[in-house]
This record gives sequence, C-alpha cells and structure tokens, in this order.
Amino acid sequence: MTTPSNAPRLRLRVTATAETILRGGHPWLFAESIREQNRDGQAGELAVIFDRNDKFLAVGLYDPGSPLRVRMLHAGKPVTIDAVWWHENFSKAIRRRASLFDARTNGLRLINGESDGWPGLVLDRYGPTLVVKLYTTAWFPRLDEITGLIRAELQPERLVLRLSRNIQKVAQEQFHLTDGQVLFGEKPEGCVTFLETGLRFEADVLRGQKTGFFLDQRENRRLVESLARGCDVLNAFSFSGGFSLYAARGGAKSVTDLDISTHALQSARRNFALSQSDPNVAACRHETVQTDVFDWLGKDAARKFDLVILDPPSLAKREAERIRAMAAYGRLASDGIQLLSRGGVLVAASCSAHVSAPEFFEAVRSAARAAGRTFEELRTTGHPPDHPATFAEAQYLKCVYLRFDEPMPRG
Repeated sequence: MTTPSNAPRLRLRVTATAETILRGGHPWLFAESIREQNRDGQAGELAVIFDRNDKFLAVGLYDPGSPLRVRMLHAGKPVTIDAVWWHENFSKAIRRRASLFDARTNGLRLINGESDGWPGLVLDRYGPTLVVKLYTTAWFPRLDEITGLIRAELQPERLVLRLSRNIQKVAQEQFHLTDGQVLFGEKPEGCVTFLETGLRFEADVLRGQKTGFFLDQRENRRLVESLARGCDVLNAFSFSGGFSLYAARGGAKSVTDLDISTHALQSARRNFALSQSDPNVAACRHETVQTDVFDWLGKDAARKFDLVILDPPSLAKREAERIRAMAAYGRLASDGIQLLSRGGVLVAASCSAHVSAPEFFEAVRSAARAAGRTFEELRTTGHPPDHPATFAEAQYLKCVYLRFDEPMPRG
C-alpha cells in the first residue's frame, strides 16, 4: 500500500520525555511516546516530529508494524530529505572509512546503521561483493533507490540482500523480497572470499550469520595474533575460525576450535586451507571439535592451554535474559581460567547489548578473583572504527584480556 500523493504530511507530536531524548540525538522513537498523529502512516514514509510549541524537532522513517515506530534521519533545524540529501549522507559514511584500511583488508563495514545516519540498515563489503542488511520494513519502499545509489557510487560486482528474521514475512508477502536475494550481479556459487589483514577468509553472504562473517572482531583478532607465539590456543565458540587463523599466523604451536556447529567447523578448516601459503599457518596444528562448549569446558580441565578465547554468541538477546547471561559469562570465565597454564592469557568477549561493558568486565574479573590465582589485566576493547556506536543501545561489543600466573599461596 502506498500513501496517496495528495495526503498531508505525516505529523507527530510526542511526550515531553521523548522530546528531550530526541533533542539529545537519540535515533529511536517508540510507539508509546507518540502523543498525537494526524493520520495513519505507511512503511518508509517520512514522519515529521514537532515539539509542544509546533516547531520542527526531527524527521525519520516510519515503521507501522514495529514498536520502534520512527527511526530518525535528522534532528535539529529543518532539512529537505531528497536525492541530494541521501547522496551526501551516503558519501559521508563511506568517507569515514577511507583511511582505515589498506589493500590487505577488503572486508569491512561501510555503513553501520543509526551510528552512520542509516537507521536499521548496514552495508558490508567482502571484496567485490556488497551485502545490505535491513532490520526494518521502512527501507523496503526505498530499496530500489538505495540499490541505485550503492551501484552508482561503489560499483560492486554484486549486491546481496539480507533481512532480519522478524521482517522476512512482510518482505515476502508485501514486497516480494527474500533473505539472500541477489539484487544485482551474478549469484555466487557458495561462499565469497575476502582479505582481512592479508589473511583470506570465506563469507557465506547468502545464508551465513550477520552478513556472512563477524567483521566486528577484526581488531581483537589482531591482538590475539600478537599474543599467540609459541602458544597452545583454545578457541571456544570458534565459528569459522577467525581468531584461530590469526593465532596460527602469529606463531601458535596448536589451535583447537570448539563449536557445536558442523557447518562452522567445516568453514574453519576451509579458512585454514585458504592461507596455507603462510609458513606459520602451515606449521600450526589445527584441531576442530564439535561439542557443546559449556559442557566441554567443564569436563576437560586436565588439558592446559596458553591462550583461551571465549567469544560466545549473544547470551542476552532481551533484557529479561540479562541476569542469566551474567551468570553464564562468569561460569565461562571460571572454566576457561581452569584451563590456563602459568602465564596464560584469557580473552573473554561479549556481543550482548543488554549486558553493559562494566557489568561484563566485572563478571570476568570476579571469576578471576575467585580462581585464587594472581592475574594482570592487560586491556579492554570495544567497537572497531568501522563499527561506530554513537548511542547506548548500539554498544554491544566488549572484550577483556587477563594474564594469569600461579595459584596464590594459601594461609
């Protein structure tokens, strides 16, 4: 359904609290914060928000099927949202990445949703393949326009569409769009390959998690490489072996991947095969174990490692799961510490947005204190530069590095 061309502009007034939040730059307006609305709105329509004095406050994309009703494009002084505005907004996001990477890295995020002014949309590059992922139906009516802009400005070989699970039904029934659809270019046969700091990886852009690979952990993978020389490494929740391959190039003696997914472990083995030209990778013993990581960590404490990486999937996808997730992070850290040899390093990460960085770090530190071993905190990390997070809800990624020595003496 489209809005008649003679329909009045969609105008909203919001609660006093919402006014304050939007003036502060927050990019979301929830349905319960809307006080007045002049008519029903359609997906993707521009909704103009006015304050209590009938002055322009903000403008955003309307999504009638979501409790997150409007995603902000602009707040402050009035602007005209037209083709010129879209082009400039797109160019700004691309320019922010211009100096971040050299020719050894062609896998990166080009647009990171709200934090780049494109709410509910991310755009990732895997070499000549681009992947756009949508998290709101508000982009569906504008997809042709956005596709044309991407094609004209970046000239990729192909563009793949990925859809958040909660909008796939609407996409199919109302817009004839499907997850994994190729918007232009030839459909890839299997995975595509790309470079990250000179290492070659595969990305399942049609069916894989996120847009096909976990690009956001790049900086932590680089740090792991710097710590891995001469180490026996355990990579728990290894997925496709990104941390493991960096550790191998860094001179690790052995790497053991743990994951419950056969598909993920097969991908890890293929990624190792792609970089066998590197002598360190070729010399590293690579083992893959299909297992429930929680069970394995708790049962195999006799085996010791010099570097243990804990990077589980999100353990708190909603606020109600936060307390349980905190306990799980503590348990994982405790079990991981038990596997560390003297001088060993624990790398613990979380991608749960509902668990804050201070909460997560304290859960890991608490487990470290309870282990009865002396330890040194090497560093903590957050989002990489191509994944900016400009508001609280966007800040999901955090990682802490701890080095452990011998158990503390009793008495």
